[in-house]
Amino acid sequence: MTDFLLVRHGETEWHAENRYAGRSDVALTERGHRQGEALGAWAAGQELDAVMCSPLSRARLTARPAAAALELPLHVDERLTEVGFGRGEGLTRAEMAEAFPGELAAFLDDPVAHHLPGGEDPAAAAARAVACLTETARDLPGGRVLVVAHSTLLRLALCALLGIPLSRYRVVFPALENGALTELRLREGRASLLRLNAPVTAGAPTRA
Repeated sequence: MTDFLLVRHGETEWHAENRYAGRSDVALTERGHRQGEALGAWAAGQELDAVMCSPLSRARLTARPAAAALELPLHVDERLTEVGFGRGEGLTRAEMAEAFPGELAAFLDDPVAHHLPGGEDPAAAAARAVACLTETARDLPGGRVLVVAHSTLLRLALCALLGIPLSRYRVVFPALENGALTELRLREGRASLLRLNAPVTAGAPTRA
């Protein structure tokens, strides 16, 4: 089995207005940087075998303190990049309702069958994320791996691995909190969700 500690990157400058960041490389806020530092302090007390992240700076900067604390290399994997939101990039939901109301309504009804115009197919995004995690599990049997990535991508991956219809990702997992831990165990092709949105607190090393 391999355990994954999945973490959404720290808070960004678009967080307050709930703008869809997607592939846009949005900077962390001061609070976002503190969330990365807290993750590093937590990681220093853990037995982790690898630290992985998305190539977008908000994920790399959140993951970097943990890798440094553990004296592990930071593995950047393109497959952990956030889902692309096409014409929705950088917009709030209200702005999307003005720009393309019909497409937004269809997206809110079924975000997989009717993804945002010009955006990435969520099923393809889920497939690349799952491939990344299952490949890592194969390479690190018995390991514990910290993965810092993005809200939509991680929720899609959770649904795919847990057998939940992808179209339900916004309902079953309404939010992944910035900097919080979601623990997933992969064992012999099966997935188990052990924790969701757990707070990061420094403590003694743990290994399930």
